[in-house]
Amino acid sequence: MKDKSEIFDDITKLAGGAAGTLNSMRVQVKNDIKARVEEVAMRLDLVPREDLDRVEALLEKTIKDQQDLIQRLEKLEKK
Repeated sequence: MKDKSEIFDDITKLAGGAAGTLNSMRVQVKNDIKARVEEVAMRLDLVPREDLDRVEALLEKTIKDQQDLIQRLEKLEKK
């Protein structure tokens, strides 16, 4: 019969193996979910956040330029 230290060693090994297996499963599930979300985003034709931010900045600049041109035009019309 095994003594108590051997039993505790066996339990420790079993717990370590289970923890490793659970961690591997967690990583796999996370990767699977990420892949599926990216696939859905591609099917929905969504744009990446960086592209959206770039277009918003361009739009803000264009609006500012347009407002500046309107003010210049109004000044010229007053002359």
